[in-house]
Amino acid sequence: MWLKGKGCPLGTVPIKRITKEDLIRQRSMPPPENVIFDDRWATVAIARTPINPNNKFAGGGMSASIWNPHVEGQQHSACRLKIQKEQDIIQVGWRAGKKHCFNILCPGFVIVSPEIPVDMLYDQVSHRGDNTSLEDEMGISRIFTSLTSFATDVEWGGVVYSPPGVPEPPMGSSFFPVNDTTYDAYCSGLQVLNAKGEMIDVDRVITHVDDTNLYKILDYPHASPGKFQHYILYGGPGENT
Repeated sequence: MWLKGKGCPLGTVPIKRITKEDLIRQRSMPPPENVIFDDRWATVAIARTPINPNNKFAGGGMSASIWNPHVEGQQHSACRLKIQKEQDIIQVGWRAGKKHCFNILCPGFVIVSPEIPVDMLYDQVSHRGDNTSLEDEMGISRIFTSLTSFATDVEWGGVVYSPPGVPEPPMGSSFFPVNDTTYDAYCSGLQVLNAKGEMIDVDRVITHVDDTNLYKILDYPHASPGKFQHYILYGGPGENT
């Protein structure tokens, strides 16, 4: 994707050249989001590793379809791979929404990909019947306190946010999953990086949906060999009519 598919040289990452216009625009942005990533006001449809304080994960991976669900105002709708231990969280994925801090001018962002800038706009997104995907892998950084060793939880799936009193936005494809990867939002090839540094397929996950009237998730553990491996389908219309 970056530099016509060539990416950056080994050991480097893409950094956007900051212009005067960027700095002026930054002044009109709302305050940065809480870098603790407080999910109290978020609604999720996710799959996660079974809860076990003895879990030791050094990273995770997935391939996710990219969508552009309709959001307004302070709403956002996203797909993420999240790694967590206690209060420390690191996450990667895509997000639809223009009213939140989303680049390296804001605190809390760590550039890890030599190919994709953190504020990259995807000019190709999925449409029902034609999916576009993004491959993500993420390891633990040394900037954390609890995550200086290993994470205990890894999570994949969709997350939306609306301010209190505002209807929930669509998630993923904006439709409930229909068991078709060309129509549904998906996270496929669910993997974790174990304590030995081995990227292994995830055999079992626990699924959770905050509001099953608005969103759903379907789990397919190692349904078929090849591209998808263990995958989940997720999404829903939210409260939008």
